[in-house]
Amino acid sequence: MPKLEIKQRPFLTRPESFQGMPAFIAEILARRGVESAQELELKLKHLLAPSMKGLSEAIQLIDQAIDQQHKIVIVGDYDADGATSTTLMVLALRDMGAQVEYLVPDRFKYGYGLTPAIADLAFANFTPDLLITVDNGISSHDGVKQAHDHGMQVIITDHHLTTKPTPEAEAVVNPNQLGCEFPSKALAGVGVAFYVLANLSTHRKKLGKSTTQITQYLDLVALGTYADVASLDYNNRILIDSGLKKIQQHFCRPGISALLEIAGRDAASLKAQDLGFVIGPRINAAGRMETMDIGIECLLAKDLATAYPLAEQLNRLNVERRQVESKMKQEALLELEKIQLDDSALPAALIMFEPTWHQGVIGIVAGRLKEQFHRPSIVFACDEDGIHIKGSARSIEGIHIRDAIEMVAEQHPHLISHFGGHAAAAGLTIKKEHFLEFKRAFEVLIGQMDENLFTATLWTDGELPAEAFQIETVDVLQNLSPWGQKFPPPIFDGVFKIMDYRWLKDVHLKLRVGLDNGQIVDAICFNAADKYDFDPMKDTRLVYELDKNVFNGNVSLQMRILHLEQ
Repeated sequence: MPKLEIKQRPFLTRPESFQGMPAFIAEILARRGVESAQELELKLKHLLAPSMKGLSEAIQLIDQAIDQQHKIVIVGDYDADGATSTTLMVLALRDMGAQVEYLVPDRFKYGYGLTPAIADLAFANFTPDLLITVDNGISSHDGVKQAHDHGMQVIITDHHLTTKPTPEAEAVVNPNQLGCEFPSKALAGVGVAFYVLANLSTHRKKLGKSTTQITQYLDLVALGTYADVASLDYNNRILIDSGLKKIQQHFCRPGISALLEIAGRDAASLKAQDLGFVIGPRINAAGRMETMDIGIECLLAKDLATAYPLAEQLNRLNVERRQVESKMKQEALLELEKIQLDDSALPAALIMFEPTWHQGVIGIVAGRLKEQFHRPSIVFACDEDGIHIKGSARSIEGIHIRDAIEMVAEQHPHLISHFGGHAAAAGLTIKKEHFLEFKRAFEVLIGQMDENLFTATLWTDGELPAEAFQIETVDVLQNLSPWGQKFPPPIFDGVFKIMDYRWLKDVHLKLRVGLDNGQIVDAICFNAADKYDFDPMKDTRLVYELDKNVFNGNVSLQMRILHLEQ
């Protein structure tokens, strides 16, 4: 277990701004940077105005391509954000009367983004007049040039970070490009595509041309945004909440309905988190294990009869993905045990490679290692060419993983073929023969950082007043959702007397805890036997979420324990 500190979230805004609310609710909102009660009104009319750089150029080009019946090809990415962005573009543009096809690179053969090889493939398969990227392209200088050589015009829509000038495309729409004044930098790829299409739709409507009601596709926007772990600023919370409501009311793509049915989830009671943990992984499994076309075709399906077999296929791929991931993680842990035996301390970064590992799940395994050991982690697998290996990196708070990789690339230019990504996640390609040299260079770089970064912090909202321990509080908190990245679900902590306890299946700890007002509340800590030495005679510090327990039709209040200290 990594070292762990429990700290209260600082106030980012003033709790006093929320008059008429219970103090603990006002504090939860202030700790998440909510400015005013209006930010709790998640209505589409409050979305940011479309002030994105490159937007008007993109709209003119697409508008013209639709009118002149030019061939358009969408080049997507092989994750849930890329799949939803691609689906959104294809459906909305076809609705407007465009001739549209799509292409998603096979991650094992072509890697990520608009490469010259993908430009060649687009030309060979479709001979398009216009190529539009979604969720990729901001670094694709060579790919754009190749597309131009084939006579295509290029529009890039992306959200990834860049410190470099943009490619020489006809239009580039990305809130994170240099010189873009759009206030939210948190849009996912599907959010950027939504803005382009919403404004194209308005433009065409004004001119009396064929158009579409873009809000009908908010289910896709919500799914892609949440599954891509985008920060839930006010703008993204509006998009997610609006799309989630469509799914709850069954106004969603048949593919989403089919995936929910197969996962045994009721659409009406769906939470935003389920987009990330139930539907997202099943869509992602296509790109990880086979080809993202399966995920996109499922989302494009016009009816349940077409969608269901594809959803079943995605579900099978997800089961396979979980098995492969579990095996890889066990192998990685065995390797780490050797490191820890040789040296009592873990290295500053965990960098691992096995020739047999599956390229499609290295990112998930890196994420699991990062969570378990609180270290930046990079997991590599062999590339198809046998010469290179591809790495997927995940990082802890305070260490910008993409920038760290860039620093190694600048200090040792021969080591890294290419890389890209965000603060928390990145990808890179190196030669297999350079693995140990890269590992040493990266470990040295991370090892020079402040050692306090390697202590995990469990942030809480402090103590919950005794009178708030009631089922209504769970509903009140749920009404403030969606919770997610940078807008985390409320977590409380306090010291409690243990009134009673028992072990369930020898691993889960079921408690009854006493509050200061004499109330007794049930609590559950899953897999506690593996993590804690528990003494029922001691007062116990619990970090917990407030939850409902439904059993035999009875609903009772329950604390779900995330951490226990004595």
